[in-house]
Amino acid sequence: MPLVPRILVFAGSIRTGAYSGRTADIAQKELALQGADVTRISLADYPLPIMDEDLEERDGVPENAIKLARLIDMHDAVLIATPEYNGSMPPLLKNTIDWVSRVRSDGGRRLQPYAGKLVAICSSSDGHFAGIRSATHLRAVLSHIQMEVISPQVSVPHGSEAFDDNGEFREERLRKGMQRLCHALIERATMMSRRVEP
Repeated sequence: MPLVPRILVFAGSIRTGAYSGRTADIAQKELALQGADVTRISLADYPLPIMDEDLEERDGVPENAIKLARLIDMHDAVLIATPEYNGSMPPLLKNTIDWVSRVRSDGGRRLQPYAGKLVAICSSSDGHFAGIRSATHLRAVLSHIQMEVISPQVSVPHGSEAFDDNGEFREERLRKGMQRLCHALIERATMMSRRVEP
């Protein structure tokens, strides 16, 4: 039986109506339309303190970081939609990435959620540059933690005008870009997965 890739999708903002959240919604729909098994989460459901090694030494890695590490580990790929704050990724997203990178085990089982994990990036902003600077910084961080970042990327400019009343992209260019990104992610995830369908 052909593998149905499992893909985890989340946005780097938890603001109501965030452009990154709306972009993640479109990615979720397109991935499902193309046959993926999609899990959509909000980082609001996994609150974490500011990364602090003294806190880690005293209390250990927070349980929500371990939960996120498990989620990443059980999926074949991840799609992250990031906003841009002052020319870079938001602190919520960076803090989440940093805490999950501290997870080494889960109940005695060795756990390295990032190494070799496939990931795709989307970005958005209300300006002309579409969050590209944030996406560039995110790509560098994800590569550093040994994730496999695919080349296709969707960057959404002028976020306040980019979505129609149904939550879809107004521009055909963005719609086709999302189709290409999702196709590439699914194809690579299917090739790289070590899972075997029953």
